[in-house]
Amino acid sequence: MDEMERVEVSTLVVAYRDIGPTGEMQAAAYIIHAEEALRHFWRYRPPLEGEPLYSPTKFEVRLHKPLRLGDPVGMIVSVDKIGGKSVGFEVQMETEGQTVAEIDITWTARDSETGEPVALPEDVRDWLYRYVP
Repeated sequence: MDEMERVEVSTLVVAYRDIGPTGEMQAAAYIIHAEEALRHFWRYRPPLEGEPLYSPTKFEVRLHKPLRLGDPVGMIVSVDKIGGKSVGFEVQMETEGQTVAEIDITWTARDSETGEPVALPEDVRDWLYRYVP
């Protein structure tokens, strides 16, 4: 399967707006792009009626090598852990075959009316297990 056909893979080229005064990509841009990769991945989940809302509850960023203007970046989403009410994702960023950053994002399922945490739907859990390494 071609990499671009994989729902867990997306790409970007580091844009000028992401560059800070040091000439490197700003820290916040890593999170923004990781969330974009996760949104790309998430739109392929099975459709559910009455699905809960999902909100980020934790971010952790590990930077290994700075990205610079024009760098091509591949982003790979994997499912790190599946809990009763939350799911942990890892977005790995790579350029030229080297891992440059790993961003962990935890989402919590919430009731759309009350905002209270709720159980992950079984269909979503089953789909997520396909992406656990």
